[in-house]
Amino acid sequence: MEGRLFTFLGTIGGHGQEWIVLSHMVLALVIVFLIARAATKKMQLVPTGSQNVMEAFIGGVISIGKDTMGEENAKRYLPLIGALGLVIVVSNLMGVIPGFESPTANINFTLALALIVFIYYNYLGIKENGFVNYFKHFMGPMPILAPLMFPIELISHFSRIISLSFRLFGAIRGDDMFLMVLLMLVPWLIPLSGFFMLTAFGVLQAFIFMILTYVYIAGSIMMEHEDH
Repeated sequence: MEGRLFTFLGTIGGHGQEWIVLSHMVLALVIVFLIARAATKKMQLVPTGSQNVMEAFIGGVISIGKDTMGEENAKRYLPLIGALGLVIVVSNLMGVIPGFESPTANINFTLALALIVFIYYNYLGIKENGFVNYFKHFMGPMPILAPLMFPIELISHFSRIISLSFRLFGAIRGDDMFLMVLLMLVPWLIPLSGFFMLTAFGVLQAFIFMILTYVYIAGSIMMEHEDH
């Protein structure tokens, strides 16, 4: 088993990396579903409890995208970005709890999230602008620059997959290793400040992933504004 001395789910299905990642991914999705279920079970005009927390989260996600693409578009793409944010937050924070593993500490999981974003924003760009106009935008402002600009733009877009996946993977993997070493060196009650720091850092990484997703989508559907 990599990165953990012990996991509760590892005692059920073994400590193979595939089982650890898959089981904790499923657990993260179940937790997200339960959070959403609790927040929408008894909707009230004046929100309380889990509904209040979820509405604050949704408002925060919309405010992230408002400055990038306007409030209307931020609400339009809220389901995808909000769902990604919830899954990433829960997955990140899961690794802070001793006995559990962060699915986002595995490159395969973060790569899958990055591919979802990459495929989706390119699909939106083609849908909103047309296939020819979308890729014509990659050729730069002047035809003479097209042979230079087109491969640069392609490399730039494909590098976003690496950027999204490795940034999240590296940050959370480093957090898990830091926490493991911390718990091995000091008693359980002393590293509380470390737990707080890792919690804040896990939330921050989800915020970065969401805002980058908004930026990529905005760039693909608002090319005419970008030209101006």
